[in-house]
Amino acid sequence: MKLIRWDAGPGYEVAFSTREGGVSEGPFESLNLTYGPAWWDFRDADENVLENRRRVCQAIGSDAERLTVNIQRHTSVVHRAQPRRREIGDALWTDDADTPMLAIGADCALVALVRTNGARPAAAVVHAGRIGVLAGVLEAAVGTLGGRIAAMIGPTIGPCCYAVGEEVAGPYRERFGAGIVNGGRLDLPTATERVLSETGCVSVERLDLCTSCRADLFFSYRRDGTPRGGHGVIARVLG
Repeated sequence: MKLIRWDAGPGYEVAFSTREGGVSEGPFESLNLTYGPAWWDFRDADENVLENRRRVCQAIGSDAERLTVNIQRHTSVVHRAQPRRREIGDALWTDDADTPMLAIGADCALVALVRTNGARPAAAVVHAGRIGVLAGVLEAAVGTLGGRIAAMIGPTIGPCCYAVGEEVAGPYRERFGAGIVNGGRLDLPTATERVLSETGCVSVERLDLCTSCRADLFFSYRRDGTPRGGHGVIARVLG
């Protein structure tokens, strides 16, 4: 299994998954972490997704029975992680030990947040697509976590590949300035970074890996359409 780990400091395990090291086949090959919506023509087998999630949890030393995953709908809703509970939202946070949280994407920015001060460690994972960034999911997650926050922006579709129409470009120019869209291509990682910096994160790091370019490592909605798999960011606070 190939994971991209973030050294978030003492007290945390954080990793970004790739598509390598799972059991799924076809368009879901192989470490697919999403069941996919009911309206897809066909979806990955439930047992494959469960096994893939188990493997990712095991890789960070956690129990898949305690995993929390939102029903993601491009909202600004943040939930406190509760094992095996699924609610509509696009960010999860916890200060409880050994409660793994997973956010899933296939072009959207996947962001990990950790609290770097205070008596109790706390972490969050965020699914931030073009809708969620403007809707305020990043500000909501940072505000919920509180304290001094360090952030890592994981694999995201890059400005090399993210062609958008004016209905997307216009609101982004209004929010971030003209340079955020160049040649009709949106720079989603930079927009994500700017929001995190504006909210007061003490550090913001980026992996700068384009999900659309790297078919060997990541799933991509823009590149492959549907059905397709999803990779993720997983985090836990250590006990």
